[in-house]
Amino acid sequence: MEIKDLEEEIEKIKQRNAKVELDKKWKTSGTRKICICILTYIVVIIYSYLINKISNIFLSSLVPVIGFTLSTVSLNFIRKQWEKRKNI
Repeated sequence: MEIKDLEEEIEKIKQRNAKVELDKKWKTSGTRKICICILTYIVVIIYSYLINKISNIFLSSLVPVIGFTLSTVSLNFIRKQWEKRKNI
């Protein structure tokens, strides 16, 4: 292996490490947590409105599923904005 190849490999590793670090920061960021809270709050408001009109076990079972789904969503648009502010 030539020195040039080794330098390229090192650069790729540095880029990958920077991406991994950014992922870690995103997962613990306040922006992500606030967005999940707001989305969950909106879903609960809609759910509360609907459940008062229709009392249905299938409808009431959706709340935990939707809450879980929102907590696992990466919120791509917001994340891209957040990454721009982090200058990466």
